[in-house]
Amino acid sequence: MDDTTQNQQNTTDTQTSEGVPDVAALQADVERWKALSRQNEKNWNEARTELASIQQASMTDAEKAIEAARTEARNAALSEVGTRLVDAELRVQAATAGVTLPKPEFLNTSAFLGADGSVNAEAITAFVSSLPKPSNSPEFAQGIGLGRQGDSGSYAAGQLSRDALSRMSPQEIAAARKAGKLDALMRGDL
Repeated sequence: MDDTTQNQQNTTDTQTSEGVPDVAALQADVERWKALSRQNEKNWNEARTELASIQQASMTDAEKAIEAARTEARNAALSEVGTRLVDAELRVQAATAGVTLPKPEFLNTSAFLGADGSVNAEAITAFVSSLPKPSNSPEFAQGIGLGRQGDSGSYAAGQLSRDALSRMSPQEIAAARKAGKLDALMRGDL
């Protein structure tokens, strides 16, 4: 039986007599394909490892020394430039998260490098997420009734002035006092 016939048979197996897909059969197909995919990936990894070992075994001593020197030079170059890359990645992630980084002289940027000299993005993300987020609230508590709170423009909002009070009737003054619109005037702030 060829692949086309097999696929057509699988399609008809997954539908009921009413033309509605059989969920259990579809799930079984999904699981079967996942298993086949995992097996193919395992086979490919084994073949790749075997090829690398054969290539390593067939190398001469001079080729092995050259390859070791290349690896060492690559790691040295990456670690040299890696601290600059770490610094840039830290700044980008901190700006994205909206946090402030400590001064650079207090950071050990080499701690964010992998063994091969590449940037460890997961470690940077974990570090940046551990930094405190800045609050948008004022430095000191507001609205606790001690002294002037905030700037005078926002403080006087909703408060009546002496001029407005002079044009009001006794009933309007009583209502304004009850609503708290004369508080600043009564304290002598205005």
